[in-house]
Amino acid sequence: MQKLIITCALTGGVPTKEMTPYVPITPKEIAESAYACYNAGASVVHLHARNKKGKPTSNPKVFEDIVTRIRAKCPELIINISTGGRGRKQGERGSALYLKPELASLTTGSVNFSNSAYVNPPQIIDMLAKQMLEYDIKPEIEIFDASMLPNALDLVKRGLLKEPLYLNFIFGMKGATPAVHENPRFSAPQDEVLMEMKYFQRYYADKPVNCQWAVSGIGKSQLEMNLLAMYNGGHVRVGLEDNIYFDKGVLASNEMLVERIARLSREWGRGVASCDEAREILGLRHRA
Repeated sequence: MQKLIITCALTGGVPTKEMTPYVPITPKEIAESAYACYNAGASVVHLHARNKKGKPTSNPKVFEDIVTRIRAKCPELIINISTGGRGRKQGERGSALYLKPELASLTTGSVNFSNSAYVNPPQIIDMLAKQMLEYDIKPEIEIFDASMLPNALDLVKRGLLKEPLYLNFIFGMKGATPAVHENPRFSAPQDEVLMEMKYFQRYYADKPVNCQWAVSGIGKSQLEMNLLAMYNGGHVRVGLEDNIYFDKGVLASNEMLVERIARLSREWGRGVASCDEAREILGLRHRA
């Protein structure tokens, strides 16, 4: 089994200092958190940016400040820039891709969250996919529900996505795929993946799709979903974007969440991928 790739989603667009003092907001704080996570075992960091008021921003200069600081502190670390639409104008979502991170998120459909719609119109998906091709960035395809998989396959057929694909299945977001593994339909993330792999085979009868997959668990489902992925050959995403707690009532730092899953993976015998090992698994070229 491959070594485990650990991604840490450092900031997101929702956690605030009022919710947890550990969430990094400024470029300096984000870079310091990235470095701590790198030392704890993460090979990838997933980046959002905030403005001076702590709100999500697409300002490319803020992203540039973050990326420059991270590359100076730990040039080996793989950077994954978010192009997500929460709190950002649609046309500005790819504004930081000129920085040429090795990865960038790409959500291939729309979904309702608990109190808002996460809207990804086809023209925005195509625009972002084309920009990633132009800058030779591998999309990390964020799958909030199964309908987003055939959309990704359509991008492959149209030449806007290259294999091997990198799929991140997100479980536990209210309004999207639940993290209810007692339900046979969701007995484990790999069941969802294997079911969709069979669909891939039917969709591409003469050309099986080559991909790697990871799992993100939201809130209290994070550790459980991470472990199910780890045991079944997938990779994991942890971090304060998805979950601010280490245990019930105990706030976490990003590096605490990375350290725990890294330790568990090593104790189980799978190990943890270094940055260069993660690049080999995902088919990336080092840009530093």
